[in-house]
This record gives sequence, structure tokens and C-alpha cells, in this order.
Amino acid sequence: MPDLLNIVTTSEKRKKLLLLLQNGPCTWEEIKTSLNVTASGMLPQIRILEDKGLVIKEAKTYSLTDIGFLVAYHLKPFDQTLTVLEQQKKFWQEHDIEALPKDLLIRIGDLKNAHIIESSVEESFEPHNQFLEMILHSEKVAGISPIVHPVYPKFFLGLAKDGRNVQLILTRNAYNKIKKEYFTMLLDGLRFRNAHLWICDEDARFAFIVTDKYFSMGLFLKNGIFDSKRDIVSSDPSAITWGEDLFAHYLACSHPVNTEGSY
Repeated sequence: MPDLLNIVTTSEKRKKLLLLLQNGPCTWEEIKTSLNVTASGMLPQIRILEDKGLVIKEAKTYSLTDIGFLVAYHLKPFDQTLTVLEQQKKFWQEHDIEALPKDLLIRIGDLKNAHIIESSVEESFEPHNQFLEMILHSEKVAGISPIVHPVYPKFFLGLAKDGRNVQLILTRNAYNKIKKEYFTMLLDGLRFRNAHLWICDEDARFAFIVTDKYFSMGLFLKNGIFDSKRDIVSSDPSAITWGEDLFAHYLACSHPVNTEGSY
């Protein structure tokens, strides 16, 4: 079986064909068009997959064997994971991703089409303008934060007043800071039926926001300092679903804050 791993991972053409055939049988013309390949470049790769029992040709169509289907099924998330890690390799290497729940971490490949937004030096301690702009164009907002930026209480209160669905989870330390420094604003926000606040029992070591259109996450560096300059963001549907699942994970271990600011 180690030979199968080599066969699948050392050729981009073979990998793409397995993933293509996972959707169903294809004729040679469909393969050629979908993968933009030539006969001289692709047919030898198809023969290798046939020899290894991963692909079979019946009449004029190519399809996966039972073993080929299993390989392709596990290849897709593996390939997505490698793609996400490779595209933003430096970001993942420098940050503490171990803080993410294991069931979400192993799905890191869902953060498709992600890119990094970075503040300029003079804006290092300010929220990313792109981050705030994307939230303003969203109807619902959910997020988790272990930190409190002076801009955020007024910003999220404004969203609630505008009728947006706002759901936030704070760590106990972050909530205590809000309660101490922005208590009036806190109570004002809690009176809106479309605004909800929870306190998390776990020590979330990251901050993120997910909306109906956008996902953004900031992480701590490996030295324990929160990286206020860089966020990884994506508007891909799979990344939004990943963010919603991350929020649900922490919501399950959080306590709601009532209209008096208690929980």
C-alpha cells in the first residue's frame, strides 16, 4: 500500500483524475476538457492508475474501482489540507494552531481560498478596515474573543441597533473587562432581542468572526502574544461553515448573559 501513496501523491495529473472521477465516470473527451490535458501527457498516467487497480475503463468511459473510490474519498480532504497549509505556510508555522479544537483543526482544509490581511505599522493596534467593512455588509454576525478592543463595544452595539443578528462569546477575562469599562454600553446592547452574549468556560486562544458572507480569524503567536496585525480571512462557503461549526463548539460550553449583565 505505501506504493499507492507514492502513485497518488507524486503526479498532479493522477491526483486530479482521481478527484474528477469521484464525481462519476467520464469519457476521454470529458477528461481532456475538464483537466485541460493532452493524450501524450495523460494517457500514460491513466494506464498507471489502471495497473494499480484504481481506475477501470468500460466501453468508452473511465471510472474508479472500489479501491479507487476509497483512495479518492480520502485524497480530497488531504489535498485540501495541504493546499491551505501550503498557501499560507508562514502564517500557520508562526501561530499557535494547537489552541483550535481538534475536530476543527483536522478540518483546516475547509478554509479554502483564504488569504492574509495585514495592518500597516501605523495601524498595528487598530481593527482591520476590511474586517469592519465586511461585517457592516452582513446580516448576521457570530464570534469569539479573548480580547477587548476599545472600538468593538460601540461597533457591535451599532450592529444590534441596526437590527443585525449579533452573537458573541467572550472569555471570562474579556467579559470582566467589558463589564468594568463599558457596563452602560453592555446593558444597552443586551436589551436587543437580536443581540446575544455568552461567557465561555474554556480559555479560547484565538479570536474570530463569522458572518453570512465572511470568515476572519486572528491567532496568538507561539510566544503567547496575540497577533493584532494579521488575520486569515475567506469568503468561501466551506470556510463560513467551518466558522459556524467553531462557534457552535464553544457555544455548547458557554453560559448566556442576561439583560442585567449576569450569567
